[in-house]
Amino acid sequence: MKLSNFGFDLPNELLAEYPAENRDESRLMVLNRKEQTIEHKMFKDLIDYFNEDDVLILNNTKVFPARLYGNKEKTGARIEVFLLRELNEEQRLWDVLVDPARKIRIGNKLYFGDDETLVAEVIDNTTSRGRTLRFLYDGSYREFRLKLNELGETPLPKYIKRDVEPEDEDRYQTIFAKNEGAVAAPTAGLHFSKHLLKRLEIKGVNFAEVTLHVGLGTFNPVEVEDLSKHKMDSEELKIDEKAVQTVNKAIQEKRRVCAVGTTAMRAIESAVSSNGMLNEFEGWTNKFIFPPYDFSIANCMVTNFHTPKSTLLMMVSAFAGHDFIKRAYEEAVKEKYKFYSYGDAMLIL
Repeated sequence: MKLSNFGFDLPNELLAEYPAENRDESRLMVLNRKEQTIEHKMFKDLIDYFNEDDVLILNNTKVFPARLYGNKEKTGARIEVFLLRELNEEQRLWDVLVDPARKIRIGNKLYFGDDETLVAEVIDNTTSRGRTLRFLYDGSYREFRLKLNELGETPLPKYIKRDVEPEDEDRYQTIFAKNEGAVAAPTAGLHFSKHLLKRLEIKGVNFAEVTLHVGLGTFNPVEVEDLSKHKMDSEELKIDEKAVQTVNKAIQEKRRVCAVGTTAMRAIESAVSSNGMLNEFEGWTNKFIFPPYDFSIANCMVTNFHTPKSTLLMMVSAFAGHDFIKRAYEEAVKEKYKFYSYGDAMLIL
């Protein structure tokens, strides 16, 4: 499979700038791999496809307000700082992206907030837009993190052209988000409402939670025609014993094991034992899944509709079959399904 196999034309009006009014009332396209059939449902109909002791694997990462705006010393130029990951808690070192990058050099200082109590010094260049910042703040670590949260805003994807609204803080967070560390939401999970989760629970469906802190690397464009040459950024991953036991029991009992989202799928496929079971894991993964690929854990997947030529589309194609996904996407465009983070969903059985 080459990069050019994953291109398609997507009309602008199909980009979702807002989510469905009720989370579980987005549309749901259901793909049956065995029968090669496509059904059109609502997301809340998802419950009809699961039985007692089936398992949904959820990524419980929590998005933090990673986008800050500061002013450069002397010139006062407005600089966007996107927090990627914390490198050192004690020294308050962070990997960030800056924009416009050409103005930001080692030694520059940036001031944040009206009172300018938060300052950052540029101590290294990492990539063309990447920098390492040391934050200076007169307070405890907890107070420093509260200050970052206060000054930061929800990092909506770039294709959403409107301004960030206060409601986006909740909209762009799954209802099962717990462990802070992601710069983007695991968007398949955005479709679940408290009511739907409760109904699934009453039906006897089990949940296994994993944590994969989504980084911007997930959205980096693939720039090589030969997919085997593409390198994914590493993302932090944790899978605990409880999740392992829940998933492996379902595998042994031949239940439906459903990865909710490409991030949950990457997480579990990064921790597979030699006999095809799930292992505990704590560390980093840069796993890149593209066709052809043999999946070990999940036999079912919930996902959104993805960008042309994206690593996310490649994974979904590996899971459902390239030709089937191509047909499904053509139908999605024809039926005016909404794409991307706030868009509609797909269930692949």
